[in-house]
Amino acid sequence: LDPERAIITARSGLTGERRRDEIGVMALRGGDAVGDHTVLLLGHGERLELTHRAASRDCLARGALEACAWLWGKPAGLYSMRDVIGLAR
Repeated sequence: LDPERAIITARSGLTGERRRDEIGVMALRGGDAVGDHTVLLLGHGERLELTHRAASRDCLARGALEACAWLWGKPAGLYSMRDVIGLAR
């Protein structure tokens, strides 16, 4: 699976079976949930879940402030959080 080919950001409104090399993404918002994120790895008869739950927006704001501090003094360009946390290629 090539992640660069599998990422599709324009699937809005599409239904039905995905291609074998496509990763499904779903967003659900509601209630008082501040930030719940779950990654599911599904196989036949098994499921692995990795979940992060933010109880308040404080930790989200802290990440934004860390990104701002990292960005300070950098030349103009396109950066992502992968750059900020040192995972950029």
